[in-house]
Amino acid sequence: MCGIIAFSDPSVLDKETTIKAMMAMIKHRGPNSIHGGGQYIHDDVALGFQRLSIIDLNGGAQPLYNEDRTVVITFNGEIYNYKALRTELQAAGHVFTTKADTEVLLHGYEEWGMAGTLAKVRGMFAYLLYDEHKQTLYGARDFFGIKPMYYYQDGDTFIVGSEIKAFLKHPNFRLELNRQALKPYLMNQYNDLPETFFKNVYRFPAGHWFEFKDHKLATHQYWDASYNIDYSRSEADTVKAIDETVTESIRLHNVADVPVGSFLSEGVDSSYVTAVLKPKEVFSVNFANGPFDEASVAKELADEKGLNFNVETVDGDEAFHDFAEMQYHLDEPDANPSVIPLWYLCRMARRKVTVALSGEGADELFAGYVNYGMHTKKEVIKVFANALSKLPRGVRYSLGRGIKKLPNFPGKVHLYTRTAKPSEFYVGEAFIYDPAQPTIFTSAQANGLLQPTYQNDLTVNGIYQRDFKKVASAEEVKQMQYIDLHHFMLNDILQKADKISMAHSLELRVPYLDVKVAELANTIPSSMLLNSKGSKWAFRQAAEKHLPSDFAKRPKLGFPVPVKTWLHEEQYVSVVRALFSEDWVSEFFDQPKLLQLLKDNQEDKVDGRRQVWTVYTFLVWYKMFFRQFDDTVAQYGHVQPEVQALMDSGKLV
Repeated sequence: MCGIIAFSDPSVLDKETTIKAMMAMIKHRGPNSIHGGGQYIHDDVALGFQRLSIIDLNGGAQPLYNEDRTVVITFNGEIYNYKALRTELQAAGHVFTTKADTEVLLHGYEEWGMAGTLAKVRGMFAYLLYDEHKQTLYGARDFFGIKPMYYYQDGDTFIVGSEIKAFLKHPNFRLELNRQALKPYLMNQYNDLPETFFKNVYRFPAGHWFEFKDHKLATHQYWDASYNIDYSRSEADTVKAIDETVTESIRLHNVADVPVGSFLSEGVDSSYVTAVLKPKEVFSVNFANGPFDEASVAKELADEKGLNFNVETVDGDEAFHDFAEMQYHLDEPDANPSVIPLWYLCRMARRKVTVALSGEGADELFAGYVNYGMHTKKEVIKVFANALSKLPRGVRYSLGRGIKKLPNFPGKVHLYTRTAKPSEFYVGEAFIYDPAQPTIFTSAQANGLLQPTYQNDLTVNGIYQRDFKKVASAEEVKQMQYIDLHHFMLNDILQKADKISMAHSLELRVPYLDVKVAELANTIPSSMLLNSKGSKWAFRQAAEKHLPSDFAKRPKLGFPVPVKTWLHEEQYVSVVRALFSEDWVSEFFDQPKLLQLLKDNQEDKVDGRRQVWTVYTFLVWYKMFFRQFDDTVAQYGHVQPEVQALMDSGKLV
């Protein structure tokens, strides 16, 4: 795992100084640079690399060159089938100088081109490749967007790399807030637009590659999820196929020349990974004031499997103290509370391992979210909703529109989601306070809190519409899975997974987000995954081959974080209130309304915890990046203490 950065700019004369300054901003991604970090400069192009050694620890230096040094590559990620590809390329006459997986991308480009190489690899990656003969810079991002890649284009300046904070050290980068992003962020808790919170900085799309030549950027798609359902395969054969494919992926994700561990909660996703992987070290986190105790249940499984269980208990004081640093590493504000436990998991894990496996992706691929229809415990409502779901689509959609207009009642959300058209209900603004509702602010609520400059007509559902059209003929649950894979997973879950783990120089691997696992999952009928027996049904049966039955059937909790408790305690509310009261906040928000929302939540007049937390997160982030960036870098722009201690002791190779 590493950090990559590059630019093309004829006006920058001292390219070496510039690229080194940019590299320094992402040194946390690659503290092993003494063993293989560096830069490459040719004409208008400069590439920089920070290395975290995982495979071929003392070799594999980057930038890495082909045989005649006319093609050069920098790579962030892992290619899990690199050994097979290496053998194939050697048979074709290519000479390898390292044992690292990076080199298969380099020689693969020479042998098969960008598209041909991407058709063969399995892995997570973002990489940049420069061909001197063609005077062209190429780049690619993995199938799901596990590894980040951003780009900035303004005139003759083109910048691309792993983290936006590095862009700020380029002399021609113009720091400007993307005002369009604030409102949809308030609705979603993360920015779901292609353009980031930084004007003219875009996320490069997952499943795509690019070529940049003569100041022109061309992008090409090489993969996307598609749903060709196999209705002929039996449930038993489906369960067997899931287990074989998932087990193989976990095995591939265990390839490393450094210690590998896993995260473990009480849920089936991480438990399945851990039971198959059987690592020496597993890691869990808990909170001092609830709301749930996941660690004790996770410890039961670790003890049963003979694994060393590591747990850390976090309190509110620590979380509030470290929260700004978390948002600094995320580059964009992300108000998902699970950022907090993930920070402490990664910090703890890095003291013992360099790589950790986690369970992200199972819900999106195997239908585990409550939005998909299985989120009521009221049996009468469930039976009635299941009966309604069997009506013809047109009839159901009409019923759904009628149910939406009714006053709230227990089970309304469940009935609505089982009858309405997915592209209409997926973010149903009528249910803002329902825990199963993903919307934080409705469009009207967001505009009502924002100053006129930041108001717009965007809605969360509107952002989704282009993607809904791509899968309009798919099963309805598959449509929702597609949206989550391309939005919530891509722009929230995976972003925080990468940035928070790399803040601690830890490589986080996600074996469910493997192209072979996805291609299998996308052939499974929704009825085998989501039915009256529960969610992720066939997946849970596969997991039960390795887990006790109660672990395989445990309901999803996510990362339960006591935000509700914190925002009722004056010691923490006062911190939020102080930030909400700063003069500059009035540029964005109606401050009296904002402070009233905080007060009403503390007094239990409304459940506004998610709304308060989302605004607080944005303001913490904005203050660091736009009001006091130099001070922020001085405070947080360092290798984490646990990593520095390993470096000082010589234990970090």
